[in-house]
Amino acid sequence: MKKALLFLFAILPLSLASIGTTVKHTPHSTLNRTSLWSGVYDDLKLDSNGLRREVFEYALRGLQKTNFPKSVLSIVDLSQPSSKKRLYVIDLNSRKLLFQTYVAHGRNSGELMAASFSNTHSSYQSSLGFYQTLGTYQGKHGLSLQLKGLEQGFNDNAFSRAIVIHGADYVCEDFIRRTGRLGRSQGCPAIENAISKDIIQAIKGGSCLFVYSPNKDYLQKSTFLL
Repeated sequence: MKKALLFLFAILPLSLASIGTTVKHTPHSTLNRTSLWSGVYDDLKLDSNGLRREVFEYALRGLQKTNFPKSVLSIVDLSQPSSKKRLYVIDLNSRKLLFQTYVAHGRNSGELMAASFSNTHSSYQSSLGFYQTLGTYQGKHGLSLQLKGLEQGFNDNAFSRAIVIHGADYVCEDFIRRTGRLGRSQGCPAIENAISKDIIQAIKGGSCLFVYSPNKDYLQKSTFLL
């Protein structure tokens, strides 16, 4: 009996140590990765490029909710007018700003600024939230990139609505000079034709896309931002 007790007391600290290591491992790893990526904002001087730190931190927070296969993060900042280069494509691991360029919003979301958003078919409005990029196809706009909306009630109808990334003639500086804003899509985050293929190739196949606006309903209800 005494031998059994001595053996139990001998292995108990090892067992507790092992449990402690297991419990702490995942949070510690997550914190390291979050801390590493947080430094990307300052390294790339994204504030001088018009992206507020708060928006970048929202994007990182949501990024942790899903295991995206690629470390490329795309942010569409709809708090900015369409006359600004408000699409940011960032390689988090290599700490590079791959692209900063124009992106359109839906025709029924607003004129210069996007103010209204919808997850409904035929609304012709943009949808907020986090997406995962899928595969490409050749459509009426040429090479296009399918998207999977990850947030129920906000963008989970994106695939069935055919909300995709594609090039468009109305996304260019000439259109801004003539009208004061970009043209508008049927809800797609349409981009400039000249670089659409390069952007699509860089972000296809499982990267994170975050479409942001300071919309109170979204900020209060999105489970990705909790």
